[in-house]
Amino acid sequence: MTQRRPLGLTTIYAALLAGALISAPALAAGDYPITPKQRETAQKVAQAGVPLSELSPNAPDTYTVKRGDTLWGISSIFLKSPWRWPELWGMNNDQIRNPHLIYPGQVLVLVKADGRARLQLGREVGGSGTNGDVKLSPRVRSTGLDDGSITSIPQHLIEPFLNEAIVLNTDELASAPRVVAAQENRVWMTKGELAYARGEFNGDTEYRIFRQAKPLVDPVTREVLGYEAAYVGTADVVRPGSAAGTPEEVPTTLRIGLVRQEVGVGDRLAPIPARGYTNYMPHAPSAPVDGRIVSVYGDAINAGQNQIVALNRGSADGMERGHVLALWRSGRTVMDTTTEAKDAIRLPDERHGSLFVFQVFDRVSYALVLTVQEPVTAGDRFTQP
Repeated sequence: MTQRRPLGLTTIYAALLAGALISAPALAAGDYPITPKQRETAQKVAQAGVPLSELSPNAPDTYTVKRGDTLWGISSIFLKSPWRWPELWGMNNDQIRNPHLIYPGQVLVLVKADGRARLQLGREVGGSGTNGDVKLSPRVRSTGLDDGSITSIPQHLIEPFLNEAIVLNTDELASAPRVVAAQENRVWMTKGELAYARGEFNGDTEYRIFRQAKPLVDPVTREVLGYEAAYVGTADVVRPGSAAGTPEEVPTTLRIGLVRQEVGVGDRLAPIPARGYTNYMPHAPSAPVDGRIVSVYGDAINAGQNQIVALNRGSADGMERGHVLALWRSGRTVMDTTTEAKDAIRLPDERHGSLFVFQVFDRVSYALVLTVQEPVTAGDRFTQP
């Protein structure tokens, strides 16, 4: 039979992780960042498989991909360390440029032999055939995040954030267009209401609204790393104003769109950029990392699972989108009551969670808390996993 869904990552499972190579240059569906280390590892694993010691203790013999799954979640099922992506996928990156396509209903089979483990493609759920085999038929295709394939991580948790949070090197919003008045002398405005603004609009018609930017301070050095602007909502220009600073100046009229919180006089405006979505590839940093949580995004003091935190490391420090980091809990100081001196000793730090970096600025990054055992607060430490 022929496979009913377009092939992508499943082709890789069957051919590469089973120890064979596949010639499929037509599968150039998209380019994703792959580090030299990942490429090297993948090429070795494509022939050798994964050591059994790297498998999760409860790794199943088969797994059927379900709607709502993520590649991170599937990696967690088979591997102790989900960020060790190449060991699981085993990509031949020169021939297959998009390792991320896998669809609900496809079956993964874990084969163990000679101290190694490999994944191969089983029969798709709902398929038919005399022996359950799937004919691998590479074909040309274009892809997007809405094509039915599963994503690397829970995309819905970070999609809204990609346009909602900005970190500025200086407080540029201080000179940006600003809301100066509302209809009927209102103090606060919400969706559908009119607002009036002054400033240089430069022909843009769609804007994000931000509250005054606040400094992000490094918890160790106390240095200002950037300025975080709290997202308020969106607005559209419905009537352009006249030139600023002239005696006949007329403010620009805006209609408030989506709001996270009510819009107020003094809020600043920034054009809405083109929105791009990325199906991130989780991977560990290639060099040691040691940093601190700067803040929890929003008004919260502590962060739990699926919340967002700011980190005191950015692109200038080698941070990349897709980096997976380990969270550490500082060791407590206790009294050794087994001695007469009752010495004070500090217990070792303990790892208690993981972070996923999805947005990187010059000196600050934003990360999603993937797993955590205790609340995360500013000053908590993170390292490479």
